Parts: sequence; structure tokens; C-alpha cells
Amino acid sequence: MFKALNSVYKTLNYLWRLFATALCFSLFGVGGVILTVLVFPLQKLCIRGEQAQKRAARKTVHYSFRFFIATMAFTRIFQFELSDRAELAQLQGQLILANHPSLIDVVVLLSMLPNADCVVKAHLFRNPFIRGVIKNTGYISNDDPDALLAACKLSLAQGNNLIVFPEGTRSVPGKTVSFQRGAANIALRCQAPITAVIIKVTPSTLTKAESWYQIPSDKAKFTLQLSRGVPAISIADDISMSKQVRHYCRELECYFKQELQSHD
Repeated sequence: MFKALNSVYKTLNYLWRLFATALCFSLFGVGGVILTVLVFPLQKLCIRGEQAQKRAARKTVHYSFRFFIATMAFTRIFQFELSDRAELAQLQGQLILANHPSLIDVVVLLSMLPNADCVVKAHLFRNPFIRGVIKNTGYISNDDPDALLAACKLSLAQGNNLIVFPEGTRSVPGKTVSFQRGAANIALRCQAPITAVIIKVTPSTLTKAESWYQIPSDKAKFTLQLSRGVPAISIADDISMSKQVRHYCRELECYFKQELQSHD
């Protein structure tokens, strides 16, 4: 009898989380359209200056994502354990490097950082649900490497926290992280202070290989924590920058691998 009741409970819980996931993804898409069509145009009418408009748009996204994360927690899709929230909120002009296990990593980070900028893939500027958000906030495209570096340097100088995922895409479950050189290139050429963030999602969900409706049998737990002791940046005049970028990329990758293992 107990096993039968437990089985029914698990089935109902799964169906509820599947429905709630569909609801939240719909909310995300509709929210992006509302921000683009109504909120951002109103802000531009009331706020003068392009930079001030972008700051207002980023703060709007910050609070919108806070609401979205709260909705996911309330509907019991995820359990969120977000350590160091207060410290993250106080950061200024930091390069935020994080591993990338799930689709909502950047959403969670933006919900915790009121003055955040981020590097986004060029193809997202063609996504009908979020391209308006990206353009109005001034988030940085990875399309042009030279323009990317200049934009990153300017954003950090303005005191924004810049979110970058060194893997370049979401992690593959069961495989160790593998970094591209973009994050190391930004770190060395901009010489920005770095804050490392370790993200864990258990059980694995919303990976690159999964559709939104392929939810785990149990509620997923999303944990986020600051990590100390990031490899220091050191520029050598007698070594080519490309070689230093490759070396620092390997250092960052090894550091994150060790941190992820220690958090298992």
C-alpha cells in the first residue's frame, strides 16, 4: 500500500513539475516580448542618454529574472541554494567566470547582480523572444573578436560586472569542463579582477543535449557558490600574448576542474 501511494505521489509530482516547467518557459518568452514592446520603449521616453537607458534596462532584467527564479522555486521546479548572494550583489567591475551546466545559469547570475553585463552568442540576436532584451541592455556579442574586447574593456571600466562562461557553451554531463580561450583572452587583455563562481545542478537538467520537457524524475537542486584563489594574472613582455592566453586558459581550466571536484 505504501509503495503504491509513493508511486502515485512521484507520478503526480513529476506531472506537476512538467506542467510548471512549461508554464515558466512560456512566462520567460512572453516576458521578453513585453519588456521589448512595452517596458523598454517607455524607459527610453522617460530616460535620456543611451548609457542611462542601458543601465535602466539591465536593472529591469535583473528584477525580472529575480521574479522568474522565485517563480521556479515557488512552483518547485528547482531548489535554489545561492551562497554568497550578498557579496555578489556588492561586486563592481569584476570579470565573473562560471562553469555552465544548465540553460538557466546566466538567468540566475543576472538575478543576483544588479549591474551585470554579459557576453552572448551572436545567434541570440536573432532569437525573437530575447533579441530585444539583448539589444536594449547592450549585452556584448561574440561575433567580432576585436569589437568584443573593446566592449568588454569599456564595460568593466564603467563598473559593470561582466559575466563570461569560459566553456563557451553548456557543459556535457559526465565529462570534465573544457575551456575555450575567450575568457582568458578577456582576462589578460583587460587585466580585470576575477571572481569565480562554481555552479552545480543535481540531478543534471536543461543541458545542451536535452529539451526543456526532459525533466529529471526528482526535483533538481541548483547550487551557486563563490570560489577563492583564482590563478593570478601576470603579463610577461618577452612572451607573445597568444602564448600567455593559452597558458592562462589551461590554468583556469585546471582550477575549475579542481574546484568542481572539491564540491562533489
